[in-house]
Amino acid sequence: MTNVNEDTQSIPLVLVVDDNVQNLELIQAYLEELPIQSASAHDGQEALEYVRKQEPDLILLDVMMPKMSGFEVCRRLKSNPKTSDIPIIMVTALNELGDIERGIDSGTDDFLTKPLNKWELITRVKTMLKLKHLSDKLERTLAYLSEIEAQAGKLEGGSND
Repeated sequence: MTNVNEDTQSIPLVLVVDDNVQNLELIQAYLEELPIQSASAHDGQEALEYVRKQEPDLILLDVMMPKMSGFEVCRRLKSNPKTSDIPIIMVTALNELGDIERGIDSGTDDFLTKPLNKWELITRVKTMLKLKHLSDKLERTLAYLSEIEAQAGKLEGGSND
């Protein structure tokens, strides 16, 4: 669980949020196949506090939890510019169309239905982490290009031939 990607500074961090300890342990056991770190939170409030301290690369979020539902956690994270780019996969036993619509409305990036299929979980996590990595790389590249353009603009503006 500790391979470092060649062109990133750190191992991807996946936050698993579920109020059921057995579900947490099962998901984390499945994730051991991947070169990632995992952390856990037992309810929505704990998840939000964790994300304030350390931004994960991906969140696996249970929907039905005490104190605050996964829908509300997702809505709060996606409405905050600092956390809106964190991919969220909702993990739920709910499969009604209305529940899926609520998840989409709250900003989730994907769904997994309980009971979890290990290979589906691993595949979705790999895909989301790859997308996050590429998105982060694109952001860094665009920031670098913007910096170069600004420096080029200063050079052009400073030369009066």
